[in-house]
Formats: sequence, structure tokens, C-alpha cells
Amino acid sequence: MTIREQAMEAAAAARKLAAVSPAIKNKALEAMADALLAEQEGILAANAKDMEAGKAKNMKASLLDRLLLTSVRLADMADGLRQVAALKDPVGEIIGGSTLANGLTVTKIRVPLGVIGIIYEARPNVTADAIGLCLKSGNAVILKGGSEAIHSNTKIAAVLRAAAEEAGIPTGSIQFITSTDHAAVQELITLNGLVDVVIPRGSGRLIQAVVGNASVPVIETGVGVCHTFVDAGADYGMAEAIIINAKTQRPGVCNAMETLLVHKGAVQEFLPHMLQALKEKGVQIIGDETVCAMDKEALPATEEDWATEYGDLRLSVKVVENTDEAIEHINRYGTKHSECIVTRNFANARKFQQMVDAACVYANASTRFTDGFQFGFGAEIGISTQKLHARGPMALPELTTYKYLISGDGQVRP
Repeated sequence: MTIREQAMEAAAAARKLAAVSPAIKNKALEAMADALLAEQEGILAANAKDMEAGKAKNMKASLLDRLLLTSVRLADMADGLRQVAALKDPVGEIIGGSTLANGLTVTKIRVPLGVIGIIYEARPNVTADAIGLCLKSGNAVILKGGSEAIHSNTKIAAVLRAAAEEAGIPTGSIQFITSTDHAAVQELITLNGLVDVVIPRGSGRLIQAVVGNASVPVIETGVGVCHTFVDAGADYGMAEAIIINAKTQRPGVCNAMETLLVHKGAVQEFLPHMLQALKEKGVQIIGDETVCAMDKEALPATEEDWATEYGDLRLSVKVVENTDEAIEHINRYGTKHSECIVTRNFANARKFQQMVDAACVYANASTRFTDGFQFGFGAEIGISTQKLHARGPMALPELTTYKYLISGDGQVRP
């Protein structure tokens, strides 16, 4: 089928899927989890082809890590589908209502968005996550994965679609675009009337290309130039633990720290040891003049560095005058994702959390917690860095919209 034909089939399926019972959806999710494990050999063989191609293209290590599937990661993907099955179904939930003076009752309920397009890069696990979350929330889904994972994604999507349809999900609810042509993305994001919303997940370049060219609504996600600011007099042991975790636990993800800001009053007592601890973890320091004078191995930071999501073991480090300068720097260079202050000063923590414009603002905790599962949502489709229609980790409720049900007994408007 052409992409338009796939979208037409998805739109037709979405109307049926909106009325499918939670029991059938949960049965399908369990069947999909079973199918991932039953088809493990074929999925891993497909992934091996992608890994071989990625290495031949000199794909960087952090991207290869995202691309790699193992039996353990497949088991995690299956567990993720089972966890989604166990979550409360959002469709039909009453989220408001009232009785008007004229006797009309107005009830506000959650309903599916309809057809969701997901555009993503070298992460095969997204295929399973997106299908599971969209299905549970009553949405048809059209997936457009990156060429780096084409064999893995094609196989996973086919396995999950077959299992879901056999369990009672309307045919066509799960669509995967096999074309690796960039024109396929452009077609998908301009299918007004067929696709209700597009969610891009991946590099900043991908996301901005979708945002800049789409004619259907877009939920912007993912790019994370995340900061940690260490205040003067902070618990420096706590700060070191938070910084090491935020930068090195998994440097390729969007909630990893990319810039460290240090109050000038913390420089002498805290910064030399912190820089050494980072270097022992393999982190390349890219610093301002103060940092470079302190660490002869540090590279001088450029204006571009402050706005860069490295996605690897590089870190920009800057000394600031005070909390106000830290806030100003973050609001200028950040991507409204996740930001942190480490401080003992309650007033500074409160000011930082009020004044920093980001979806998630932490006091004394690693930015790595920005995750739907970590927040107790069960799962997420992505992390929205915009303000409409969702912000932060997007779980099942964020994959719905709402409508009003109005009931009367013959009222007419005077």
C-alpha cells in the first residue's frame, strides 16, 4: 500500500478501535508480549543485520547501544507491554461534568486522539512501546522508524500486528512504513484529515524537520540540553553523586545532563574534585575560561557548545555569579526538558523551580528521573518539551483528548 492508503486504513480502524473494550485491548497486549518472546530468534536475527550495517557506517557507540537488541532487552519490551495492560484504561474516563440551570447535564470524558503518527530513529524498543501505548489508549498508530533499524522495526511491527489482530484488534490499527526514503516522512506529516497528530522522537534535527514541515499537529519531544546547577554551600557529596549519575549513567538519553553550572562560591571547594571525578568516568570537559584555567585538559567552550545535546561523554562546564545567572543561562540555552539545582538554600531552590522554564525542574535529584515509568505513570510515549497539548512524560492520558456528552429532555435554546 501507499502511505496514504495505510493512513486511510488506519483511520477506518481507529473508528472501530475507539469502541474496543479494555478486556480485548489487554488480551491483545498480553498476546503481543508473548509473541515478542516466541519470535525472539527472528527479531534478533533482523537486529543483527541492522547492527552490522550500523558498524559499517561507523555509527557512534551511544547510537549502537540504542539500536542493539538482546534477549534481556526483548524480555524488557515484553514486560513493558504487560505493564501497559495492567494500567487503568483512560478511554471513557469522566474528567468533569455539571448540570446546568436549564436541566442539561454536561459530562466531559476522555476519548482517543484517533490516528497517531510516530517518527523515530535508532531505537527498536520504541516500536513496541508506541504500539502498546497507542493501542491501550484506543488509537491507531502509523510508525515511521529510521533506516538504521529498518530490519528490526519491520520484524517487530509485523509480529505485534499479527498478535494484536488475532486477539481482536481491528485490522489496520497498527501500520508500519517500510520505506526508508525521507519523502515518506514528509508525506506522513501532511496527511491532514487522516492523521490526527504526529510525535517525533529522536535527534533535534529530526524533531525540528517535522515541526517545521508538518501540516498536521505535532507534539514536540525529546531534545534535552539539560543542566545541573550547584549552589554555593550545597552538599557537595550529594552534588557529585547527582552529577555523575546525570551525566554518565546513560549519556545517550535525552534526560542526561549536558551542562554543569557552578556558583563562583563553590569553585574552590567543589569544582577541582568534581572535574577529576568526571574525568575518571571518561568525561571530556568543555569549559569556560575559569574551568580551562583550572583543568589544562579541558577544551574551551564555544557559544555552540552551550546549546548542544552531546548524547555522549562530553560535558560543558561554566562558572556563574549566582542563581540568577544560572537561571538566565538555562532559559537561554535549555530546551525546556529537565533542569536541576543542588542547594541547601530553600529560597534559592524555590526561586529556581519557579523561574526555570522547563517541563521538569528538580531540586537535589538527578535529571535522569524524567521518565514516565519513574514518575509512576507505568509507561510513556515520549517527553514533551512544549506546552500544548502535553508537557513532560506523556503517558496514557496524554494520548487522549476529550469530548462533551450533553443530555437533556427536550430543551431548546431561547
